[in-house]
Amino acid sequence: MHDTAILVLTHVPDRAVAQAVARGLLDERLAACVNIGGGVDSLYHWQGRIETGEELPVVVKTRASLYTKVEEAIRKFHPYDTPEIMAIPAVSVERRYLDWLLAETRAGSAREAR
Repeated sequence: MHDTAILVLTHVPDRAVAQAVARGLLDERLAACVNIGGGVDSLYHWQGRIETGEELPVVVKTRASLYTKVEEAIRKFHPYDTPEIMAIPAVSVERRYLDWLLAETRAGSAREAR
């Protein structure tokens, strides 16, 4: 089966959580790359009210077959009761970038590179 690339999105309350999520995913080879964005204002419905808060967007580049493990890893570090964890399929990916992403998320790839 040919694996495909996905982007997994989440928003976290601060840089420390964003860094923990990114490092955890990279250390476990569940992501080839994680982008941590600057602060954004979030407005959302929560328990019957409209809430606001500043959050940091986190974008995870990974393979579709790893989504469940990525979700579990994000939940391990995420402080929210109901965190946003959303996968978006990559419709088209430049071939060399896709090859790199798949290689970097392959089990044992850190050992293979040595």
